[in-house]
Amino acid sequence: MPIFRLSRLVLRTAISILLLIAILWASAALWIDGPESRALAGVLAGAVLLVAALAAALVRPWWRAAVAVFVPFACVLAWWLTLAPSNDRDWQADVARLPTATIDGSLLTVHNLRNLAYRNETDFTERWETRTYDLDALVGVDVFISFWGPTLYGHTIVSWAFADGQHLAVSIETRKERGEQYSALRGFFRQFELYYVVADERDLIALRTNHRGERVELYRTAASSADRTLLLDYVREMNALAEKPRWYNALTHNCTTTIWHHQKAVGSGAPLDWRLLANGYLVDLAYERGTVDTSIGLDELKRRSDITERARTAGETEDVSKAIREGVPPRPTRASPGASTLAP
Repeated sequence: MPIFRLSRLVLRTAISILLLIAILWASAALWIDGPESRALAGVLAGAVLLVAALAAALVRPWWRAAVAVFVPFACVLAWWLTLAPSNDRDWQADVARLPTATIDGSLLTVHNLRNLAYRNETDFTERWETRTYDLDALVGVDVFISFWGPTLYGHTIVSWAFADGQHLAVSIETRKERGEQYSALRGFFRQFELYYVVADERDLIALRTNHRGERVELYRTAASSADRTLLLDYVREMNALAEKPRWYNALTHNCTTTIWHHQKAVGSGAPLDWRLLANGYLVDLAYERGTVDTSIGLDELKRRSDITERARTAGETEDVSKAIREGVPPRPTRASPGASTLAP
């Protein structure tokens, strides 16, 4: 009997914790995704907490109280799932156009490729271009990691390199409306549409090093037959988003976990790893899997892969891609057996 009672206590405690998390989420969802009126949103968020608290305190037996607490959560969740993303909003200028691509044989043509000329982070000349890449000339994939603070977290950018010197860079971000600011907390709810910034490397890297004061590292990854398939899966998703938008999520669909989803879709992804979330340590994972240069130590690899000063010196010149790769460790000849091309 003591074992039975202990098991029941553990089960009840676990359910209680889950219900507490669920109610806190429901209240936050109403506050963040609810009515534009802050007063009304606050009343609704508070009402959920009050109903749950009263149910937990007054309803007996315990299982009925659990059901009573679950009901307001279920109602909020049902409403929340009806919130639909849109491509029709007053977007900021830097995300105003959606990239799309077409394929003709081995030629990939990207439309609305971003190549902004920055004077500062918010003042720029818009340049949206159409560029064509030969998939047969694809030589590998490079990964940028940009840091704005502690190295636990960063922003991941993927760039496909071609034999003619071209690079096609993709940064998975939020699509913000005019006057809207990114918030990590709001990123866990339905506040931002998912956006693929398909751009010239100069745009994405100079923005971060020269105008945001971020530190950027560049890693060349081992060439793989999956590189082309991965790019085509990105193209499929880009075109799909132009037709049917999706929500960004700071946990499940962010700049790094979305890369992992693409890799899994083409059969080249690694198992889930904590460094997918603490993506400042992605290179550590890549080093373990042999997808970056392992002929030197990890610390030396990171030191030589820091392109921040070279990027700042190159500035807004057109040869940024060439300049930032000077001194960066070479692309490994091949990955370890079973390893994916990218860090995740």
